Amino acid sequence: MKKRTIMRTVILVIIFSAIAYTVYSNFIKETYELVKIGDVAPDFILEDLNGEKHKLSDYKGQGVVLNFWATYCDYCKEEMPDLEENYIKYKSKGVEILAINNAQTPFEVKKFTNNISFPILIDHSLVVFKSYNIEFLPTSVFIDSEGIVKKISSGEMSNKSIQKNIELILPNR
Repeated sequence: MKKRTIMRTVILVIIFSAIAYTVYSNFIKETYELVKIGDVAPDFILEDLNGEKHKLSDYKGQGVVLNFWATYCDYCKEEMPDLEENYIKYKSKGVEILAINNAQTPFEVKKFTNNISFPILIDHSLVVFKSYNIEFLPTSVFIDSEGIVKKISSGEMSNKSIQKNIELILPNR
């Protein structure tokens, strides 16, 4: 009888602790304001696979596509060739694509991006992912030449969708 009472008490303490932790963590967790269409895109500095630093604000005057992705994301794999095709088509018209990986190793990323010519950046600390509140992969953020978010697309885009969204951010339209 005494063992049963002790066991029940231990179970109740564990359940209470779990509930208390859940409530506590919901109150103290960091919250990031969602980036919305019409907002100024949060600035950042990330390194590419060659160690070169890329600062978003350095691209002011150009349209910029931020593509958030990972090597384990099948939709990301399917979308990459279409992004590359559009990068080749629109680079000379003032559009830059920056692919931002979610903290994977350079080895994993290089193996995946052999045929990609646009900059591949790695967000080692996931600060940029958090500042843009990225939850789904792939997600692309289309930013105009003034640094204003014009479109946010979660999920795989078709080639036509990529072209249509890039047309929104072409400089000097």
